[in-house]
Amino acid sequence: MTNFSTYIDETLKPCITEEAIVLDLFAGCGGLSLGFEAAGFRTIGYEMVEAAVETYNNNLHGECHNQFLTVGFEYPEAENIDIVIGGPPCQPFSRFGNQMGMEDARDGFPIFIDAVRRLQPKVFLFENVANILGRHKWYLDLIVNELTQLGYYVEYRVLNAVNHGVPQNRERLICVGHRAKFQYPVIEQRKVTVEEAIGDTMLSPVPEDKILTPRQDEYIAAYELKSHCVNPRDLYPHKPARTITCRNLAGATSDMQRVKLVDGRRRRLTDREAARLQSFPDWFKFAGTETRRYNQIGNAVPPLLAYKIALKVKETYHMEQKTPEYILERLIPQDLFAAI
Repeated sequence: MTNFSTYIDETLKPCITEEAIVLDLFAGCGGLSLGFEAAGFRTIGYEMVEAAVETYNNNLHGECHNQFLTVGFEYPEAENIDIVIGGPPCQPFSRFGNQMGMEDARDGFPIFIDAVRRLQPKVFLFENVANILGRHKWYLDLIVNELTQLGYYVEYRVLNAVNHGVPQNRERLICVGHRAKFQYPVIEQRKVTVEEAIGDTMLSPVPEDKILTPRQDEYIAAYELKSHCVNPRDLYPHKPARTITCRNLAGATSDMQRVKLVDGRRRRLTDREAARLQSFPDWFKFAGTETRRYNQIGNAVPPLLAYKIALKVKETYHMEQKTPEYILERLIPQDLFAAI
């Protein structure tokens, strides 16, 4: 592979060639939309966090609206929206949340399903935490059932971004609905490493304010001893990174993302290093305070993974489409509660 930063800088440039409009719900800073714009689609985004909206609008061709969405919301250009994508808030299902599922007010799935029902796109896609396949699998079954009854083939799979060119282990559930045929991107055998992604900066002792204090090192050592950690949770140059999250970027916690310098000291990641490990191009600039930038990066879909999925969605979009009636007539009852 060529230099990783050069590769993503060139590959992920928005280049609108398709007439179809992609509606991105709960768009964040635009990681998913960037992948679709690089694949040729124009996007429209909706997001509640103002700094994330500013980031989206500063970097993408499409426009993101700072809007609290509700069921029944009227989307502009509805007649031109052919693809609906999004990441409904995953806190209700996250291991680090209270796992209340559909009882959590932050649950965005009713809004996503309502948009698909009223817009009737050719293709839709949502991503969520892999943990939804655990104790909340019953709720995923309900979601699949609702979307299937709208006349779509619905299938899902857990993808690890590290298998698709991203220098980071990051598992996400990717669910796709369509009226033709869809194939997930193939697994790539070669893994991109931390050194390939941030080797030009990771051994630098600057910025100094990111270098861990002796007390922080002692705290981490005590945590790793107590948790029977065999290898320190530093980033290793010749391996992909651990999962990037808001929690392990924004705070000096025992689980923080950190690199070991030549002199033995350790340093937290900068926002630019974290962004590159998420496969954001260097030209992609994040708005807001440092904490808000870390949060946008940690919450994002890796754009390179989004791009490779978008290319497959593009193939499906251009296929001959079945009618909803055709699909529903051929489904047997148990199909309504099972992913293909």
